[in-house]
Amino acid sequence: MKAAPELQHAAPDARAAGPALARDGVVSLLGRWNYYFVLKLLLYWRGLIDFDALPNLAFFTLLALPVPAGWSRSRRAVRLVLALPAAVVLLYHDSFLPPIARLFSQAGVMADFTFGYLVELLGRFISLPVVALLAGAMLLLALARRFIRVGVVVLTALLALVAAHWPQQAAAPVQLATAPGAAARLPASPTHLTEGGSNRELDGILQAFYATEARRMVRLPKPDAAALPFDLLFIHVCSLSWDDMEAAGLQLHPLWRSFDIVFRHFNAAASYSGPAAVRLNRATCGQSSNDGLYAPAPEQCYLMPSLKRAGFDINFAMNHDGHFDDFLQLVRQQGVQAAPVPLAGMPVAMRGFDDSAIHDDGAVLARWQALRAVSDAPRTALYYNTITLHDGNRLTGAAGAGLNSAQSYKLRLTKLFNEMEALMASLAAGSRRTVVVLIPEHGAALRGDRMQIAGLREIPTPAITTVPVGIRLIDPGSMAEHDTEYVDADTSFLAVSQLVARMLEKSPFGPAPFDAKAYVADLPTTRFVSENQSVVMQVDKRTFWREDRTHWRPFATDASR
Repeated sequence: MKAAPELQHAAPDARAAGPALARDGVVSLLGRWNYYFVLKLLLYWRGLIDFDALPNLAFFTLLALPVPAGWSRSRRAVRLVLALPAAVVLLYHDSFLPPIARLFSQAGVMADFTFGYLVELLGRFISLPVVALLAGAMLLLALARRFIRVGVVVLTALLALVAAHWPQQAAAPVQLATAPGAAARLPASPTHLTEGGSNRELDGILQAFYATEARRMVRLPKPDAAALPFDLLFIHVCSLSWDDMEAAGLQLHPLWRSFDIVFRHFNAAASYSGPAAVRLNRATCGQSSNDGLYAPAPEQCYLMPSLKRAGFDINFAMNHDGHFDDFLQLVRQQGVQAAPVPLAGMPVAMRGFDDSAIHDDGAVLARWQALRAVSDAPRTALYYNTITLHDGNRLTGAAGAGLNSAQSYKLRLTKLFNEMEALMASLAAGSRRTVVVLIPEHGAALRGDRMQIAGLREIPTPAITTVPVGIRLIDPGSMAEHDTEYVDADTSFLAVSQLVARMLEKSPFGPAPFDAKAYVADLPTTRFVSENQSVVMQVDKRTFWREDRTHWRPFATDASR
């Protein structure tokens, strides 16, 4: 009978505990959100994401606001439903992934990806060491919550990051005022690149670079009538950089020892095929900004029309149909008006990421050689574009069975190199003198880095745009052999145009023996600046990048995933 009074006394205690339980619920909810912030801070510490401190602090503050005791379960659910997408958006904002607007703009392109390629891309986002690190951190955090106030630690870290980043975020970029038509007068590099002042200095250097480049031009002379004629072959290779060759273990392939001239620090300046095609086909003028690629250029800037005026018949070939990203039309806009070599009946060596046919390089080039053999043009310039190495390609036949595109890259690269050697041998067995220029569009990002997964090229890093360029002279009537001359200066397309101009002015095929040193002496150098929607620039052997046109950040070029 005494139990009843005890129950009567317990009821008020339970009612009094209601607000306390609500407060405990608030603490519990915030505690779960602490996992989110701790994991993001770990990723930032590893350099895998950026961390915009102010928005993260604001989000933390909103989550920490107490939930009124009278709120129903449905209101709490609404709060959670609103917080979850906000957390995802903030994480995406802090990542190095392309801006969401660009992602949406490429939705149509990604819709063409095969299911197998989408699965392969998804797998690249998963790094087992990082997963293990985060799992271990969550376990330690669960244990630490019993002894320390994790929320206080997170808040302290956020406030510290805000304090550290505030001067940098408060410093507004300053546009350099220059007289019309005059280049910005700045030192070759800044004397101080502090966190707060680097935006102003780096913006100025970039503006001065483009102002200088706008005045640079190489004119291709018409060869002397008595000069020995030769053909020019520009082989534009998608997805090949020095870093890719090293990753594939093919940097010592015999093909590269066969070239007479090799550029070891050549910047292709682009990380996608469309802009890369424009840059090569405007190689006779200085480097343009990415936006400038889509504006008309002076007539003298277009490579193939300049060669046509110099007496060359223009030829065009690809090992694909050029439909993706309207590549064929883009090349035509750069003055390559010749009809592409027909692909009907050509063997299909692989299928693309959109399941389109990619034809055998050797077969396509052999067909071009057959067409060239019946042409009476004394000089021909060929623009050949190959996407054999493009990410997402799958080899046909038994050789590629069960291999994704990353796994088959070495096989595809070996095949391409071997076919280039076969092309050289075939040209040497022919009757026409030829200068072959092998020049990649950009790299494949085969290894990726801490800021981009393998295959992602939104940030045009040195590992992606520093490409191997090889030039070989083929004279069927000569048995002379030449040592490879290496060009180690920072160069870009203007250097190749200058080299071609020197060969047109003085034929490398005689009567004097070919002297590579004379042709590569004092070639134009170019500061490393690569650009698409992001800009990457090297200053004093340091690499900086910006994505939002305002804020420059250092880029850790030696950091791998």
